[in-house]
Amino acid sequence: MKMVSIEHVSFSFEDSGIEVMDDVSFYVNEGEFVSIIGPSGCGKSTLLRIIAGLIPPKKGSVHYSGKKVDGPSHGMGFVFQDFALMPWLTNLENIKVGLSLTDMGEDKKNEIAVGLLNKFGLGGLGKQYPNSLSGGMKQRVGIARAIAAAPDVLLMDEPFSALDELTAETLRSDIVFMLESKDISVKSVIMVTHNVEEAVELSDRVIVLSKKPSCVKRIEVIKHKRPRDRKAGWFGKVEDDIYADLTD
Repeated sequence: MKMVSIEHVSFSFEDSGIEVMDDVSFYVNEGEFVSIIGPSGCGKSTLLRIIAGLIPPKKGSVHYSGKKVDGPSHGMGFVFQDFALMPWLTNLENIKVGLSLTDMGEDKKNEIAVGLLNKFGLGGLGKQYPNSLSGGMKQRVGIARAIAAAPDVLLMDEPFSALDELTAETLRSDIVFMLESKDISVKSVIMVTHNVEEAVELSDRVIVLSKKPSCVKRIEVIKHKRPRDRKAGWFGKVEDDIYADLTD
């Protein structure tokens, strides 16, 4: 089943007229982890925001569960690269921001937020503020906020790039577990990354964009089961193929 369909999407900035992407099309199935990768400035993050309904495409359309996306949807959660936590709110309150558009009562919102803090190893830190947390902990709060309203699709914009490698590795494992867990609503993940190794490690398919105005240059299908051995011969071959497209 197709969860998200991107159909002939083009985008340009009105103030400059610069064409960022031209006729981008691909889809994401239920249960899939799809990464978007491409040269710097090719519009990866812009494309993710178009998918989320945060900005409209100039041409083309995005469909989520068969319905056209014309604004933010409860069915899609967003994880930002720079955490985007509100420093004047506690960690618990930051997670509850993800529930602000629901009609839940405060008791139910608190119950969900506390449960997510515990699930992400942050139990007891709900009354503290984000500035007391490490980068990895901040991103866990960001992920918890993104999934608080039980979305089907999780959109992530370079979620590990601001973290040290050990912390990033742990969080990548958490995301894979989340996708496979029946206790979490998320059925599909779309991640923007500049890290080829990360994309090959996590993804079922990697969408490789060209330089701007970007189009889909390659779709790499990866059928190996997770967790994946980064020292395996096939892993290096796929990395090399993607790098070749990125640097062509």
